[in-house]
Amino acid sequence: MPDVAVVGSGPNGLAAAVTMARAGLAVHVYETADSAGGGLRTSELIEPGYLHDVCSAVHPMALASPFFRDFQLSRRVRLQVPELSHGVPLDGGRAALGYRSLDRTAAALGRDGEAYRRLMQPLVDRVEGVADVALNQLFRIPRQPFAAAVFGLRTLEQGSPLWDIRFREELAPALLTGVAAHAVAPLPTLPAAGAGLLLGALGHAGGWPIPIGGSAAIAGAMVADIEAHGGVVETGTRIGSLAELPAVRATLLDVAPTGLLRIADGRLPPGYRRALESFGFGNAACKVDFILSGPVPWAAPELADAGTIHVGGTRAETAEAEHLVAAGRHPERPYVLVSQPSRFDPGRAPAGRCILWTYCHVPAGSTVDMGDAVMDQLERFAPGFRDLVTGVKVTTAAELAAYNENYVGGDFGAGAMDLRGLIRRPVLSPVPWRTPLSGVYLCSSSTPPGPGVTGMPGFHAARYALKDMFGMRVPDLGI
Repeated sequence: MPDVAVVGSGPNGLAAAVTMARAGLAVHVYETADSAGGGLRTSELIEPGYLHDVCSAVHPMALASPFFRDFQLSRRVRLQVPELSHGVPLDGGRAALGYRSLDRTAAALGRDGEAYRRLMQPLVDRVEGVADVALNQLFRIPRQPFAAAVFGLRTLEQGSPLWDIRFREELAPALLTGVAAHAVAPLPTLPAAGAGLLLGALGHAGGWPIPIGGSAAIAGAMVADIEAHGGVVETGTRIGSLAELPAVRATLLDVAPTGLLRIADGRLPPGYRRALESFGFGNAACKVDFILSGPVPWAAPELADAGTIHVGGTRAETAEAEHLVAAGRHPERPYVLVSQPSRFDPGRAPAGRCILWTYCHVPAGSTVDMGDAVMDQLERFAPGFRDLVTGVKVTTAAELAAYNENYVGGDFGAGAMDLRGLIRRPVLSPVPWRTPLSGVYLCSSSTPPGPGVTGMPGFHAARYALKDMFGMRVPDLGI
């Protein structure tokens, strides 16, 4: 009989299982799909021989995550880290370019280069302290209080109408907004600003890595470690109720609050149940994958070397698109997040061909096919793009929700990225991973620190389960 059951094999469920198995406990992971990974799957979505990341594709948070640092991810998975972390195309063949080198970035931002440097340098210099604030529980004293204060003040600035106070031109604001828009939230807001500043600082401090072979390589490394320590990962098995699990001492659930309500089968106290029922989910994504007959013909040629491109235009244009989504509308010119994995991992496609990974933001539950709108935005900044398209697959928000139960309404972050969603994730508690049921813990992205491939929700839940149920400390996670 196992000691621990883990339901769900996304990065957080796998992180919980790694931690528990490393502690010497017998761990059994149950996954509904036919393969482990959740948001870390790679598949031949369109044609054989073309490997597309089904959900996440680029992983700056994985390099910053304390769990993945201790797990020594970079020794287990080959990571390509582009020198040009991200960029934003603008009309007229211009582009804002976010290099790993902060100096090089500032030099390319014209009159606002020095202002951008002053904004970002203290965060880059203290990136571990910034990550400590962003990737741990709210109700704790920061390990580096000065880093927390610097991060907080800059978040207040960039999350308010003062966000342009430092800048006189378009490039630097566009660069910052492209990263902040990852949060799927109106702009400017504090949660989006915090996420954007963290991701921007990580782009300069360590880069935005792309796994060779696709994001599934990360999941594969975690599954291999679980199995090496005696754990079992069982796919194709849907758990409908806690009663279906063996009599384990600890159960860790990589599920959204809706999944916890279902699987608890009426056992939750009324107050906690009401809190879960009131948990808010955010807006969604429409994903558009491409097969191309050649590289994207960006009007700004420097973007050919970028791992990630934020296609939305100026700060004002991106903010307008995100406000339309928040109002329940589909922008004609959406913000489009683009990854170019073929540039850094040619094995994803046959020789001479490329794949392109994109998504745009849409209202929750949307059934609208945004393929043409995405292609129009790409054609705007890369004339001739449509002529290169030989294959395309659109996954609407509703289809994304059907693919993964945690993506309620197509919200791949498993919870709204607003102030309420950050503080009550999913409940207001100093230990939100504990549920009222003895030995049952929630470890999905619906718990702190929220979305992103960090493994930290799973690690935090496992840490408390080890302490509460087994009287054990966190084990060594390294090779």
